[in-house]
Amino acid sequence: MFKFFFKPAVAVLILFFTSAALAEQSLTTLTDPKLAPNFTLLDMDGVSHQLSDYKGKTVIINFWATWCPPCREEMPSMERAWNKIKDQNIIMFAINVGEDEDTIFTFLGDYPVSFTILLDTSGTMIDQWPVQGLPTTFVISPDGKLVYRAIGGREWDDEELLDLIRSLKQ
Repeated sequence: MFKFFFKPAVAVLILFFTSAALAEQSLTTLTDPKLAPNFTLLDMDGVSHQLSDYKGKTVIINFWATWCPPCREEMPSMERAWNKIKDQNIIMFAINVGEDEDTIFTFLGDYPVSFTILLDTSGTMIDQWPVQGLPTTFVISPDGKLVYRAIGGREWDDEELLDLIRSLKQ
């Protein structure tokens, strides 16, 4: 089930980021912004979402799994952030990597969220994106380019971090 996960150094990165990542609030600026790889994924209600449909909006995409400790730690702050930005032309997706819908549904009972959870049950999305451990989050500019990355957990409702994201709006 998790054969996709054992890429070189990914397991080490998860352990490294578990304890220290939430203290780090910065986003790494990607120096050579490339177009974000397009995808079409279903959400928990079976609705299809294609990334290209959100061009013109700032998009936050978080790659996560229920078994990942820093993913679990940052989920409540993502929900608080979503409540601050959802009316500001900013989209937030959390792409679950490699787990089935029942596992995610059970997790959401403990960590309820109102932003969109997308399902990558095959775990192939991390091969198409520059994911370097879980959680990894990308911020996509309104013109569709990857501009920021965060490896490890964050307190996403931090105003300085959100202001950086808000500054990308057209």
